[in-house]
Amino acid sequence: MKRKLLASLILCPIMFQSAYAAIALDRTRIIYDGGQKSVSMNISNENKRLPYLAQGWIEDEKGNKITSPLIVLPPVQRVEAGARSQVKIQSAGAEKALPQDRESVFYFNLREIPPRSDKPNTLQIALQTRIKLFYRPDALFWDSSTTPWQEKITLTREGDSYKVNNPTPYYVTLIDASNAAGKKGTTAPGFKAVMIEPKGQAPLSVSASALGSNPVLTYINDYGGRPELKFTCAGNTCQGKPVSQNR
Repeated sequence: MKRKLLASLILCPIMFQSAYAAIALDRTRIIYDGGQKSVSMNISNENKRLPYLAQGWIEDEKGNKITSPLIVLPPVQRVEAGARSQVKIQSAGAEKALPQDRESVFYFNLREIPPRSDKPNTLQIALQTRIKLFYRPDALFWDSSTTPWQEKITLTREGDSYKVNNPTPYYVTLIDASNAAGKKGTTAPGFKAVMIEPKGQAPLSVSASALGSNPVLTYINDYGGRPELKFTCAGNTCQGKPVSQNR
């Protein structure tokens, strides 16, 4: 999840209205299953005194605003102080033109628009939330009772670096990497989060020597959880297993 600060007015002296998000979203990622007609999300106005407008839209991978194959309804709505509401992502009727043998990724944006201040010399700060939106074709419906596809990824060592191999039709997002022999919970120096596309490959931004022969990678699942995989290497190839099974 990414949040941006939007300043509407800068004067001196400055009085800050609020440094916290007023409009809150109930999740950190969205899965749009191809068998659904829409996905609804709960939003809330955490400001107990003022109403806010909530503006939603979708962007493609390049950051361009789009209105097809998915749209946001309503695009703008008023949320009263302390109240809750819903925003819906709905099919525009063109999603079947997307690849049906793998996931597609978009980005859902939710911007809060504060009411006009009646106080002079005021800096109004608003937050914009941006989260990943995955379109998952109906043929790729995943049952949570089955083995997570992330457990199918492998590592290949090339010199002093590891390459992640994703043989699945789903995206895999890695948010942490550490050395199993090191201090628990310590991120390897230089690691940056990476998202590997379906049936794709991507290098890890940290050296193989920093991760050792038993790297531990953390991924984000559909529910925002952060399971870990511990890898065992034989030669240049590494296979992973859930950390809970290794204890």
